[in-house]
Amino acid sequence: MRQVTPATIEQLTADHMALVDFWASWCGPCQMMEPVLAALDQEFGAEINFGKLNVEKYQDFAVSNNIMSIPALILYVDGQPKEKITGYRELAAMRAYLRRKLAEYPA
Repeated sequence: MRQVTPATIEQLTADHMALVDFWASWCGPCQMMEPVLAALDQEFGAEINFGKLNVEKYQDFAVSNNIMSIPALILYVDGQPKEKITGYRELAAMRAYLRRKLAEYPA
């Protein structure tokens, strides 16, 4: 999973489905999401780009994207934010969600 910044997020999301994790090091649920997202990256990495954006470093960008609580995952399709998920989600739930989104937004 790639670390992204406001300057590189467009490159990650431009022509592919992407899931960006807005997180912070002090956030317990963010730490719980890390292995879930790593597993999803292994499983769906050929179809979905995965990235992480540290809200401590990029607070203004997080605010401009209406990130009010973390972890927050934003699903991008062709560079456009489509959906936001907040809070911890289990691997099975996230796997089912991504399968639905791949069917909904075919490449």
